[in-house]
Amino acid sequence: MLASVRLVHEVVDQLQPGDVLEREHREQVLDWLSSTDDVFRRVKPATPDQHLVSYVVPADPRDGAILLVDHVNAGLWLPPGGHVEPDEDPWLTAVREIDEELGLDGAGVSKEPVFLTVTRTVGIDHGHTDVSLWYVLPCDRDQPLVVDAGEFHGARWWSRDDLAAADPARFDPHFLRFLRKISD
Repeated sequence: MLASVRLVHEVVDQLQPGDVLEREHREQVLDWLSSTDDVFRRVKPATPDQHLVSYVVPADPRDGAILLVDHVNAGLWLPPGGHVEPDEDPWLTAVREIDEELGLDGAGVSKEPVFLTVTRTVGIDHGHTDVSLWYVLPCDRDQPLVVDAGEFHGARWWSRDDLAAADPARFDPHFLRFLRKISD
């Protein structure tokens, strides 16, 4: 097993599932990581068909508001993030992506992911499977953003009330589970 894949295996192995589905995803991902070193996207948009992604969820610690981006290709409100480059530590991906996509300093990104999902995507490539590690970045909502207009229609802070009132189909299919996990 490549050292970079071993690192991801160790990170996933240490993650404590918050519900039955996350436990199933964790076991599925551990099996996948044990069976192949081909876990990093090598060719856009989707080679290999299943690959690693790091999400970063900026959250204002004062009131729990969450910053999401209106993703051009997915047509959903998602956390910022992106594909893990070959042999890259997923935490470094999170730090790199939050800077590239929103101009935020990623130094405060949680050292370990707080959530894990396996999702068949939608979008221009007719779908592929993202194995996503979700990190959190405590962030003041008044901090200026530099939104990547090539990837996003915009960015928005969502209060917990806003999220509760919104159509769940407009978000990552696991987003409400993520909110429940970080709220517990």
